[in-house]
Amino acid sequence: MRPILSFLFCLMGSICIAQNLNERVVHNEPSAYRELSKVHDGAGKMGFTQLIGRNDLATNFLYLHSGVIQPKSGIGHHFHHSIEEMYVILDGEAEFTINGRTSKIKGPALVPCKLGDSHGIYNASDKPLKWLNFAVSEVKSQGDAFDLGDDLARTKKDVVPTFVSSQLDTGKLKQDNEVLGKGVLHGRIFNPEIFRTDWHHVDHLVIPSGSTTEKRQLEGVEEVYYIMNGSGSVMVGSASAKTQKDDSFHAGLGEEIAWSNRGNDNLEILVIGIAASKDRGLVITKPLETPKAMVLQMDFVVDKENAEAFEKMYYSIYVPAMVVQDGYLSSKLLRLFPDDLAKEIQAEPTTYNYQIQISFDTEENRRKWVASDQHQIAWPAASGLAKEFKWRGYHVMGDDVQN
Repeated sequence: MRPILSFLFCLMGSICIAQNLNERVVHNEPSAYRELSKVHDGAGKMGFTQLIGRNDLATNFLYLHSGVIQPKSGIGHHFHHSIEEMYVILDGEAEFTINGRTSKIKGPALVPCKLGDSHGIYNASDKPLKWLNFAVSEVKSQGDAFDLGDDLARTKKDVVPTFVSSQLDTGKLKQDNEVLGKGVLHGRIFNPEIFRTDWHHVDHLVIPSGSTTEKRQLEGVEEVYYIMNGSGSVMVGSASAKTQKDDSFHAGLGEEIAWSNRGNDNLEILVIGIAASKDRGLVITKPLETPKAMVLQMDFVVDKENAEAFEKMYYSIYVPAMVVQDGYLSSKLLRLFPDDLAKEIQAEPTTYNYQIQISFDTEENRRKWVASDQHQIAWPAASGLAKEFKWRGYHVMGDDVQN
């Protein structure tokens, strides 16, 4: 792939971070696979590699694995206490087992392995099987597995699956010209309610030759992409990178992304969305001798025509970018009273009309947030809508937060 220009953000005292999109494009190359046998006590052998790992995204995305399951081989019956997976077969036919019930499913297809459900896969055919596995964990970067000692080579088959599954059928996709762009086909395969982790959605996207999707900002989610067919370009902000069949890619919280197809074939993409979330409570039972936390107060002057966008920016971009940071506790968006109410309570006159308060457990962790990739997107989104801004910091010596 040809090099692309890096883009830099250097704001609010943060360090400059170069982001080269080509580094996010990972090609799925079977010749580089390592050979595994008895995977989760499964039969036979498979080739295996990791395309995207636990530290590549800020959310609880754990991994994207790929492999080739050899004939009469598979992944044995097992389950996880803290992660959810989704097995994908890109060709052929596989025997999927969920909670001890087995059915043959023809690819391209996918099967979620929901939290606590035992699962496995077996290739009963005489041909190798192309396989993907996406995973999201309950806790950042943590996974687990418990093997059941069953290679699934001799299971009773149900004609109709008793578990959630879906085939990737382009004929069922629909045009969404208003949101995605003219001629672009889209289908949401799985919604958030399918999963118990922060897994948010599974989408199927087809971009015809010569078409480009509308720019779309990732509000509250990150996405992982796998190119099933075709070639094209992915644009994040002002940068772009080329992609082709069997490439993977990921985009972060608050990034603006678009896809372009300049090839002769349809560009077909499998899209996985992961939400950002964190729930932490605060309790103080006695006076503090040392600060419990810190608070940064930021005041903004926002013109009336930007007020709605500024408020949306807070919950759709700023908060999702903060909740994945170490030490983040809470935040508030405050809109000052209108002039008549401010005069009624004899408030101090000010030209500032918005305030954002953010709280971290330590000033050190707040500064790590300022230096993070997510801050390089969130802060320009906030400051770009304001005419003027300032900030000050506080130590938290007491609070009364009611959950």
